[in-house]
Amino acid sequence: MITINGINTFVTITGRGKPLLCLHGWGASHESFTELRSVMKNDPVQIVAPDLPGFGKTSEPETAWSVDDYADFVEALVKELKLNDVLLLGHSFGGRISIKLSARKLPCIKHLFLCASAGLRQKRYFKRELSHRISKCGKAVLSLPGLGLFIRPIKKLFYKVLRVHDYEQATPGMRETMIKVINEDLEPFLEKIEVPTNLFWGEEDRITPIADSELMNKKIVQAKLYKFPNVRHGVHRDKAKEISDVIRSILP
Repeated sequence: MITINGINTFVTITGRGKPLLCLHGWGASHESFTELRSVMKNDPVQIVAPDLPGFGKTSEPETAWSVDDYADFVEALVKELKLNDVLLLGHSFGGRISIKLSARKLPCIKHLFLCASAGLRQKRYFKRELSHRISKCGKAVLSLPGLGLFIRPIKKLFYKVLRVHDYEQATPGMRETMIKVINEDLEPFLEKIEVPTNLFWGEEDRITPIADSELMNKKIVQAKLYKFPNVRHGVHRDKAKEISDVIRSILP
């Protein structure tokens, strides 16, 4: 446990060598990279995987955060741990943060790996925003006398229909953070990324569709895309060996 910008932060550090900073997705933790740590245990890399604020064992922010707030946090973490020549890997939400950090052209970041990265605005994001607004209206209706007993089953049905489980499971503060995060379109930042970038994507991904990977591959100057058939959003886990092979190929 270390303190970063006033937040009690849990960080796992395994191995020795070039730092590979891994940022997990929404609702996940450092455990997302268990498979990657396993397949790279004998490689000259130091895998640094924090629990981001609001997830795992790390404290929740006191206010709703934006992607920039998370990027500021990770930048402070890098300075605190004195990491140099960083290989930055982000999955899903962690990819959002990685895009923002790489677009800042930080000299410490030398290579970017995006695994099923979020960041491009999609219709489902508007659906989540809509669900947020409808939820508020629903609370007002269900507060009427005699309807209190139906709150829990109606809420569960509502979230199931809209498929917003992440929103349902989050605390009130993290729900506000989620709304801020998913409503920012990071497409304008892709062209600002100058470091070599590898994209890893499952062709059956239903959360960040394969079309997102193709746009990122087009917009990021030094990008190379790897597609995997019959793989969904968990490409960082399902294809940890293939991803490690690519990482290994750039090590000195």
